[in-house]
Amino acid sequence: MRGQRLGLVANPTSVTRDLTHASLAMHGTRGFKLVALFGPEHGIWADAQDLVEVEDSRDPRTGLPVHSLYGRTRVPTHSMLSGIDTLVFDVQDVGSRYYTFIYTMLHAMEACAQHGRRLLVLDRPNPLGGAAVDGNVLDPAFASFVGLHPLATRHGMTVGELALLFRKERRLEVDLKVVRMRGWRREMAYEDTGQAWVLPSPNMPTPDTAWVYPGACLVEGTNLSEGRGTTRPFELVGAPWLDPWKLARALASQKLPGVAFRPVYFTPTFQKHAGRLCGGVQVHVTDRKRFSAWLTYLLLIEAARAQDERRFLWRDPPYEYEHIKRPIDILCGTDGVRLAIESGAGVKKLVPAWQEEVRRFRRRCSEFLLY
Repeated sequence: MRGQRLGLVANPTSVTRDLTHASLAMHGTRGFKLVALFGPEHGIWADAQDLVEVEDSRDPRTGLPVHSLYGRTRVPTHSMLSGIDTLVFDVQDVGSRYYTFIYTMLHAMEACAQHGRRLLVLDRPNPLGGAAVDGNVLDPAFASFVGLHPLATRHGMTVGELALLFRKERRLEVDLKVVRMRGWRREMAYEDTGQAWVLPSPNMPTPDTAWVYPGACLVEGTNLSEGRGTTRPFELVGAPWLDPWKLARALASQKLPGVAFRPVYFTPTFQKHAGRLCGGVQVHVTDRKRFSAWLTYLLLIEAARAQDERRFLWRDPPYEYEHIKRPIDILCGTDGVRLAIESGAGVKKLVPAWQEEVRRFRRRCSEFLLY
């Protein structure tokens, strides 16, 4: 990067080992010049809630311009990139297909390819490890900003590996450099790295949240509360009309490995059912190696709907810049899951097909694995 003018895609997770933010670590460095910052969803300081657009601003600490990539545009424009030689991407992902940071990276790759800029990806751990893959693989007909590429739900890849996959599979002629991690192994959970966990978004407070997120995010496609506005988002799920004990019994009868369900009441302070008492469950992961967040939360949604089909509703669009397709369908990457639930056939019948999709995905991504 010597002598280069740099742009930095960052958020609060963009820190050095001693928790110095990358913008401060890079600003004023003699070997290169940091000239602009770019913020993904939630903003460069992750102070905005989900679905809240962020405006361009100026960073109060460095004085640098901050271009929002979750507002009037999600793709870096030519004017944003003017005066920049290399765009640096340094953001912590959480290992789930829906998390939009990886698509901000993809859009950055597209913009760099179009405008002749170099992209430097500073790789970071997948907090769920890189050994297991789970869920289904997105059907491109249901592509959206919560799934722009046919990935498995829990994809098991790092952002650097995904960048290499995106470049080849989307045929991007981009000058890409991935800076590899040292010391990371695929079987590592985030706690095994010894690094501090920094919230990548307002409702991702702990690594525990990341472990349930590959399934829990699906609750956003319904009128159930996913626990936003509580201290355990995505682990708590409920609604004012649900019987917590009935829901917990229904889920316990599924005999799912690695998870237990505790009947709870909670009152969200904001978003869905704010200020209303909700009955539901807390999802307790008892064995991460055996736990499937994808299947667990689909069965949770199925059981909640079965309690009261009249009051349970699928969320209507718009959602994440999609104005036609249902949120649950773009999250699932297919309408087949919703139709299986509505018909009473159940999601378990879909498991063999998902397992085959995951096997094919593993073969596809094997050439891009760096660790």
